[in-house]
Amino acid sequence: MSVNNAMTADFLRSAYGGESMAHMRYLIWGESAEKDGYPNIGRLFKGIAYAEWCHAKNHFNVLKDQVGDNSVVAGAVFGHTNIIENLQGAINGELHEIDQMYPVYLESARFQNEKDAQRSFHFALEAEKIHAKIFQDAQNIAREGKDIGSETIYVCPICGFTEIGDNVDECPVCGAKKEMFKSF
Repeated sequence: MSVNNAMTADFLRSAYGGESMAHMRYLIWGESAEKDGYPNIGRLFKGIAYAEWCHAKNHFNVLKDQVGDNSVVAGAVFGHTNIIENLQGAINGELHEIDQMYPVYLESARFQNEKDAQRSFHFALEAEKIHAKIFQDAQNIAREGKDIGSETIYVCPICGFTEIGDNVDECPVCGAKKEMFKSF
């Protein structure tokens, strides 16, 4: 994997920074959810934190030949208050990636014929669509003062696709086999 165009490299670095921060933010919010009596939402945050780590890893690996120090500008959601607001922060971050960030990054990579970056951005975009819905569903349940169910959360280690309950036989985004998925 490698990247040849400066703009795509900048977008990969920005996406790496954003995904890295989402990973940490979700771990923090997961601990908070557990302490506040929502252990399954806590587990959900941890599972999706792993998916964000997968995205960051993919972006980082595409940049493997870009050795050196770089400033990274990335959008991030801040705040740490309660389960409803933390879930809203997660929803807002995912929607930003779906509606703003990844469509632009993906089109730029296509225009510059950066195949590895295209794949990395595509994987992240498709997984983020699922994450936004899962977080919204969890927030709807939390608004009633309830935790989500205890079904297993499955995350594809290649693209970050996330499934709750029955795992898929093959990842619909990247084709990874069910046996590869990490469970939470």
